Amino acid sequence: MTTDPQPASVYDLAHTDQEESRATFAVLVDNEPGVLHRVVGLFAARGYNIDSLTVAETDGQAHTSRITIVTRGTLQVLGQIEAQLQKMVSTRHVQDVTKDPNGIERELALLKVRGTGAERVEALRVADIFRAKVVDTTHESFVFELTGASSKVDKFVDLMKPLGLVEVSRTGVLSLQRGVEVF
Repeated sequence: MTTDPQPASVYDLAHTDQEESRATFAVLVDNEPGVLHRVVGLFAARGYNIDSLTVAETDGQAHTSRITIVTRGTLQVLGQIEAQLQKMVSTRHVQDVTKDPNGIERELALLKVRGTGAERVEALRVADIFRAKVVDTTHESFVFELTGASSKVDKFVDLMKPLGLVEVSRTGVLSLQRGVEVF
């Protein structure tokens, strides 16, 4: 007798047979206490996961902040997330950056890599190929700074693992729209 494992969330129950997509939402909100809590609560209450979250004030005079959220779900779920974000009182604008052909997404990462001898030389060679910048060095290690698409950061991390990767710190995804239009 086999039993199916318990689903981790309500989301798992309703979406086991549909293909998931990744989405990046840029949300312009009023910069006031509790807004981030309400946004995160929206995701938590519905059992949706946040893969990446960045927040910063973008205009002090207009009292606005930009929240960039990376999440995964079926097209239906992603549509629900976007609609729920739009309905929030403090929300001024929501943009699905992944659907926008003018959308640009980047991430910053710092990576500490231990190495001497051949591994050290190889780490520098790979860093040069990825245009990673050395921001700190000792006789035993480097700290590299890398900016690019999340997939580029992922590949760099994978290549540094066998060369002595010690630690990784990532900012999360940031996004903007090409051109002169204002978000």
